[in-house]
Amino acid sequence: MKYYYQKICSLLVLGICPLILSAQLKIIPSENYRIYPSNVTQTEVFIVKSPNNEDLLFSSCNTLTFIPFFVSEGVYVSENQGYNWVGSDSCNGSPIDFHGGDPGIAIDKNNRFILTRLGRTPFTGLYAHYSYDKGKTWSQQVPISTDDLERAAIASDINSNSSYYGNTYASWVKFAFPFPMMFSRVGSDLEQWLEPIQINQPENRSAGGDIVVGTSGNIYTCWAGVADESPFKEVHVGFAISEDGGYDWNVNEKIFIINGITGLLPEKGNIRVNGLPNMAIDNTDGLRSGWIYIVTGQKNLLPAGTDPDIILNISTDGGLTWSDGIRVNQDAINNGKTQYFPTIHVDNYGAVNIIFYDDRNTSIDSTGVYLARSEDGGSTWREFEISDHNFAPSAIGGLGQGYQGDNIDMTSTEDALLPVWMDNSTGIYQIWSTRIYISDIDIINTNSDKNGIMIYPNPSGDIINIKFDSHVMEDVYLKILDLDGNMVKGLTIQNFNAANNTISLSLKDLMIEDGAYLINLETGSMSITKKLILSK
Repeated sequence: MKYYYQKICSLLVLGICPLILSAQLKIIPSENYRIYPSNVTQTEVFIVKSPNNEDLLFSSCNTLTFIPFFVSEGVYVSENQGYNWVGSDSCNGSPIDFHGGDPGIAIDKNNRFILTRLGRTPFTGLYAHYSYDKGKTWSQQVPISTDDLERAAIASDINSNSSYYGNTYASWVKFAFPFPMMFSRVGSDLEQWLEPIQINQPENRSAGGDIVVGTSGNIYTCWAGVADESPFKEVHVGFAISEDGGYDWNVNEKIFIINGITGLLPEKGNIRVNGLPNMAIDNTDGLRSGWIYIVTGQKNLLPAGTDPDIILNISTDGGLTWSDGIRVNQDAINNGKTQYFPTIHVDNYGAVNIIFYDDRNTSIDSTGVYLARSEDGGSTWREFEISDHNFAPSAIGGLGQGYQGDNIDMTSTEDALLPVWMDNSTGIYQIWSTRIYISDIDIINTNSDKNGIMIYPNPSGDIINIKFDSHVMEDVYLKILDLDGNMVKGLTIQNFNAANNTISLSLKDLMIEDGAYLINLETGSMSITKKLILSK
């Protein structure tokens, strides 16, 4: 089923198909698939969409062959919202024999693909390639830094109201004392990257790192501070803001304390895991515009239990202050189950979406993939198992102790969430995905009551659907009220058969402004009032 939030000019009466939900909360009929099946090992995957053409998606990952040994970056492209993919397991930007993997990816305002990667001797450091033809060909490497360093996270400023519209930014950890966060940028001309700038002067070495850009053009980066002794777990999260395109930074080395999960998972093939932060920002025009979310993997520090849990911290004021931790996974605490490698994404409707590996419904050596979704800024969560099969993780030999890749990712279109993750169920690690239709999630919305009324999506960007249990044909009276009970809009639908249909209406066409409302539905047999959030 494909669903689009269309602009509706008048009140419509639409049929709707029920959604089947299994006991494990699997979203049906979502089907898992490999985005680029091959005999090449694929790990550490990322995915982005074009800022002006959501049909266009770009994904990349580490690609590895062993005889002979070769490292590159996969280039996978979809021009139809992820229904079909083309590409290659090797970026062809010269010199192709000296790629070091660890891609960072972006699509800029002009639909140009930008890929950063590490280099191999004699080209150690960080380099960029550009593609002007949707990933078919790539420029020769463009140097950013010659330091020994960690993978760079990158983001492009795609907001036309920003003074720095079109800039692309990169941040990374330099592998030299004191292991600081570094930063560079390139303008929309894609000519020369800025000489790298050191962002912080850490007491604890920095690790990981992520970067996002707000609608005003502000740049936000975060990282983990790491303990000095083995197992070198993450002990706090650092954060920095630049309001001038990256020239100057306001730094806070410890915005909140964490207890990361760096180490090995013996029961899962001794794979290595970490608690490095992943960040997202709400760039919608909704009620939570500008909110920043950071997700980590933690244990033995409340609200995390004695086993690895997914923990979220939130800033509602642009990173100045941060909430206490919120436990995202909703299984019983201290139940011996393991959740790890979270990634976070805020969709077009301001909903917070987090995917992660989870073994709550598997054997101890295996794992599945879950989605946790909040439509109220992290106050409440619904979870769905999105993998249609489990797999048994294992370390990839010859790539460092416990290596199986450290990153998974997610983006979204108007109608669907598109996660990507690593899965070795075919015998080698490959990149897998599934389509999670937002309409499917909304239909399972807990915003229903004993009378069977369901209002979805809620919060809404425009279109709301109202479904309720009534097996007689009767008139429906619908009122939209402000929170003081004053009438904003009133509608009447005559002879409506709710057993087979759903009421759908456009709040924009009804000229309803953003905000919180009460929606009252009356028939001859019932009267129900529920809260509605409109956030365009």
